[in-house]
Amino acid sequence: MTFIASLASVLPELLYVLSAVLFILSLRWMSEVKTSRRGNLAGAVGMLVAVIATVFAVGLQQYSLVVLALIIGGIAGALMALKMPMTAVPQRTAISHAFGALAAALVGTAEFFHNTPNIDAFTMAILGLEVILGYLTFTGSIIAFLKLQELISGRPMIYPYRRVISILVFGGALVAGIFLVINPSMIWLFVLMVLLSLIFGKLLVLSIGAADMPTVIAILNSFAGLSAAGLGFVLNNKLLIVAGALDGSSGFILALLMCKAMNRSFANVLFGGFGSAAKAEGSGGSEGVHAVQKTMKSMDVEEAAPLLAYARSVIIVPGYGMAVAQAQHAVHDLMDMLEAKGVKVHFAIHPVAGRMPG
Repeated sequence: MTFIASLASVLPELLYVLSAVLFILSLRWMSEVKTSRRGNLAGAVGMLVAVIATVFAVGLQQYSLVVLALIIGGIAGALMALKMPMTAVPQRTAISHAFGALAAALVGTAEFFHNTPNIDAFTMAILGLEVILGYLTFTGSIIAFLKLQELISGRPMIYPYRRVISILVFGGALVAGIFLVINPSMIWLFVLMVLLSLIFGKLLVLSIGAADMPTVIAILNSFAGLSAAGLGFVLNNKLLIVAGALDGSSGFILALLMCKAMNRSFANVLFGGFGSAAKAEGSGGSEGVHAVQKTMKSMDVEEAAPLLAYARSVIIVPGYGMAVAQAQHAVHDLMDMLEAKGVKVHFAIHPVAGRMPG
């Protein structure tokens, strides 16, 4: 009995370690195409293990709500995965970030109202940052989803002093958070901080064009991870800290890679530099330029292969059109035919292909 009792006391920690290892392996495997499916599975199993570990750690008396939440979440996730086409992966990612960030922000909000006014300064500071990041990521991700899904205009919303207004709104949320650190009993300041965070997330993404939205989603992913890590400190949950740090750092690295690949700076993305600059350049250089239209000639693999067989080396550049046409199998057949004739076939793939269709 003593051994069983000891095992039960350390079981949540052991499961947390297992879950953290699965999350790390998930990131590692998802970095390569051939192991990406294994990485997705490892991440899903890791999350399930984390939920089970948390249930043991908290010591719930009734598991009905947890089981119900798992069923609802599992069904919703499966439906989105099955119904949404591969070309809609960016908006699928955006809506997932919105749900995750909202969950973290709501837990932080509940923690604030549950412990007010007995929150120490350090906890309030972390909680304030977590709530700000969570709520701005929620509204920002929702706007990103709406733009990519073409439910609202994908054009950047340009208005006078938009950067100044955005900075003032975000600064107001930070100032409200600072005063809450001094005096956590001021409930109205917490509500103001939440509202300003929601508004800033909306303003941040509205000023960015839909074509650059996947890069913004990567940044919002980083914010969601940092929010989860902050919540881990507030709840004294080691796994939340580890998972949030992994999510935040990987999202930030991905955002930097995407900015570099698109010749953009991180600061311009963060403060609405996307879209507006492209629009200005497009409007300035469009005078006197006429669109050239040509008739497209389609052909199948059997027709294309003999024409390309005279080349020593062929480079195929897969793009958004190939994904829309579901032409990957035809391209693979073409590659097999060319290689059978001794032609060297290479694929030129963009550094952030898949995250930024087109």
